[in-house]
Amino acid sequence: MIYRFGNFELDTAQQELRDAGRALAVEPQVFALLCLLVERRDRMVSRDEIINEIWDGRIVSDSAVTSRIKSLRQALGDDGKAQRYVRTIHGQGFRFTGEVTTASHVIIAPGADVPVEPAKPSSRPSIAVLPFLPIAPDGTAAGIAEALPHDLITELSRLHWLFVIARGSSFRFRGPDSDISAVRDALKVRYVLSGTVELRNQRIEIQVELCDTDDQGIVWSERFNTPMGGIHEVREAIVRAVITALEIRIPLNEARRARLKSPEQLDAWAVYHLGLHHMYRFNGTDNAIATTHFERAINLEPGFARAYAGLSFTHFQNAFLRYSTDIDGSIGLAERYAEQCLERDPVDPFGHLTRGRAFVLKGDLEGGLPWIERATTLSPNYAQARYSQGWIESMLGAAHDAQRHVDDALALSPIDPLAYGMLGARAMSHIGLGEAQQAADWGERAARSPGAHPLIEMIAVAAHGLNSDDRKAADWAASARTRSPGLTTDAFFSAFPFRKPDTRERIARILARYGF
Repeated sequence: MIYRFGNFELDTAQQELRDAGRALAVEPQVFALLCLLVERRDRMVSRDEIINEIWDGRIVSDSAVTSRIKSLRQALGDDGKAQRYVRTIHGQGFRFTGEVTTASHVIIAPGADVPVEPAKPSSRPSIAVLPFLPIAPDGTAAGIAEALPHDLITELSRLHWLFVIARGSSFRFRGPDSDISAVRDALKVRYVLSGTVELRNQRIEIQVELCDTDDQGIVWSERFNTPMGGIHEVREAIVRAVITALEIRIPLNEARRARLKSPEQLDAWAVYHLGLHHMYRFNGTDNAIATTHFERAINLEPGFARAYAGLSFTHFQNAFLRYSTDIDGSIGLAERYAEQCLERDPVDPFGHLTRGRAFVLKGDLEGGLPWIERATTLSPNYAQARYSQGWIESMLGAAHDAQRHVDDALALSPIDPLAYGMLGARAMSHIGLGEAQQAADWGERAARSPGAHPLIEMIAVAAHGLNSDDRKAADWAASARTRSPGLTTDAFFSAFPFRKPDTRERIARILARYGF
């Protein structure tokens, strides 16, 4: 996406700020700050939000934020007195106030030749799983310290987007003196997963830590505690929890790393992760930015299967959330790009997920389900695929199967960017069963979750209406109409094509009662 204001062009795909066509030298964090303020120019951006986005929530001083704001103003020829582009809202945050117009990069037509830039070497994220450290010299602790990392290597190897060092190499680094920089230099990996196993009061405590080898910062850590006799029963659950966490934390960290690089340093994988970062914000502007990033990733590496799946997902959003005026065209693109992903990698779970979702866009739930099931077969810990299976089952009327799969997804990935959808699918399953109180509870949680869009708020309307809570139903109806004035009952059933006539009739009556 290209944003124009004054003489400036902010090119998010090329990661360039231009003044009258001349590229300006801007520090990566200052560029990221400008993108953040411009993309969210419809409102104030708080200092906490800036810290969360630019520094990934790390503890920094207010002076660090002030310094980046000052540098940004200098780049734009602005200052704290004039505030032509960046306005300070004292004690709260900042807002971009320039008049902005937008332009997209060229969209790749399905089947068209892709213009190829000189390819950069691929830098797929890589990881070494080290043997865990047993805190006490006990046979049980030592055994678990070897077995868990072995299981993790086996399961991580299912993730095609992650390069996993074989056990024979990573297990050469063991003991408390294993140095992260030595592992990085010897194995050429971007991430190291390490851990400890400690026996304490007839319980086993396992601590796991994911480290970025460049700055040796901790990306993620977790602690698991279980009775000593139950370790083998929960071993699978621990492995599943770690794998699912890494599926979210590593892409988030990859996006952070990419934002700090200059444009000429970005390869296909870096651009792809920037696309994921925007794709999961679930608004039209960010979805368009994600699309340009995925297109650039394909431009850099035409055989990059996952980038095609990313394009399928953004065009799914265009159709599902009505960002596009050409719904049929967006559905066609979602389907075609999913096919192009699977042509390049027939066993990519993300490709199977997007292929199944494209069927759902056409109202073909039965056609989409096998593709989603295939995604979970290929990657059993793929929370979004399990949720999508539950979502389809809730509309097919298989409420109990839907609840089981949604619960699996929530257990696997409680902080998933699609968690609002998981909660919404659970609410829909209770609506199908006529369980009013449960539907209302889950619907309320879904609508209040980060990223929830107006269609999720309509689920809350239906759920509260079923539960005879007129005030909450009316409040969510007003919110949904404010955010998307054109929403109708037909649009709801286009997104959620419930199969059972009595369920559709029940929901339609409730939505009509609240003005849809």
